[in-house]
Amino acid sequence: MRKYFGTDGIRGTVGEPPITPDFILRLAHSVGRVLKATVARPTVLIGKDTRISGYMLESALESGFNSAGVDVVLLGPLPTPGVAYLTRAQRADLGVVISASHNPFADNGIKFFSEGGTKLPDAWEAEVEAVLAQDPVWVNSARLGRSRRLDDAAGRYIEFCKSTFANDLSLKGLKVVVDAAHGAAYQIAPKVFHELGADVVAIGCQPDGLNINHQVGATHPEALRAAVLAHGADIGVALDGDADRLQLVDGQGRLYNGDELLYLLADERLRRAESVPGVVGTLMTNMAVELALAARGVPMVRARVGDRYVLEDLVQRGWVLGGEGSGHLLVLDRHTTGDGIVSALQVMQALRRSGRALAELLEPVTLFPQSLINVRLRPGQDWEAQPGLAEARAAVEAELAGRGRLLIRPSGTEPLVRIMVEAQDAALAERSAGCIADLLGRG
Repeated sequence: MRKYFGTDGIRGTVGEPPITPDFILRLAHSVGRVLKATVARPTVLIGKDTRISGYMLESALESGFNSAGVDVVLLGPLPTPGVAYLTRAQRADLGVVISASHNPFADNGIKFFSEGGTKLPDAWEAEVEAVLAQDPVWVNSARLGRSRRLDDAAGRYIEFCKSTFANDLSLKGLKVVVDAAHGAAYQIAPKVFHELGADVVAIGCQPDGLNINHQVGATHPEALRAAVLAHGADIGVALDGDADRLQLVDGQGRLYNGDELLYLLADERLRRAESVPGVVGTLMTNMAVELALAARGVPMVRARVGDRYVLEDLVQRGWVLGGEGSGHLLVLDRHTTGDGIVSALQVMQALRRSGRALAELLEPVTLFPQSLINVRLRPGQDWEAQPGLAEARAAVEAELAGRGRLLIRPSGTEPLVRIMVEAQDAALAERSAGCIADLLGRG
């Protein structure tokens, strides 16, 4: 069991444990000691999103790493997948991202990437927590780590993103709305699409340290939809605060989520007679996608919720396509981690090659209605021991038998229990989810 790490690093409200400068300094020091067990003089890259707290946490991380004898390269504001890419490209020993992804500005977090640009396994996080429990071992002045800045980090990542788009294609003639959620891609995303030829309308690209994800971005796609319709755009791309997920809107204002886009990526490869041995979704992936893929002869397996678990399953099976409905998409022959910009480019590549619209390409997928309810937990609440839960769960599953699915799981990043019911009958899904939510809410 891990005390601090959740499904995507360590995350919480700034100023409350564990997102305090003293803990973050100790965290970096402990990570540095873990690195030095195998590398004599490690180098770590640190990137961040646009939250005002990023400056404070960056300083704490830098000091913690230096105090353990680890060199630091500061990247400045950069999307999470950009840090992953540069960690690999720069042959660094670790990549660190200061971000709380889609959460509001008051939250922040820390996540890590391996030297290969992939998220690290649970065992590595457990090792870090074991060292955290020990007294620090400060190195002397002669062995302290050094710090420097990589001034062209954004430019290098922009070129990488463009390199994932087919050389024989361009985005000329397309009007694209790009919503960067006032986050880490606020400068990068518009440039990528513009340099590939698109006429770009940028929204959510004016961060002030306090407005990240506020009524914009992948978690608030209504802003993107309104902008697409207002500007007569052909397509809209919404990223989240650290730009590792996306949502798309077509010219008619229809929203497409990660489940649908995952099918489209597989379909595009099949149309080109490329091998698609299988696709990895999660426990939350809509059943309609599974059925549509099966009709094309492509199996889909379900990993635990969290893109790191999708990645682990893909690597184990030797497959390249996976993702979540939230918009985390993995295309492992393009990048080692989920990348909202790269994923959007893969979708646009499919549109360019086919000459068809998104709605037309996704005709085989009619998503089953899903009812999603989050129940906030009180401190110390043991939701699994809630009286009557087992009976209520059994009753719901009996009613859904053959017609849908029930999933109850704790959030890995917030004190929430997430309830999902999926059924071909929307009223049944809503009623079943509400039954479980009401029960847990009384606990």
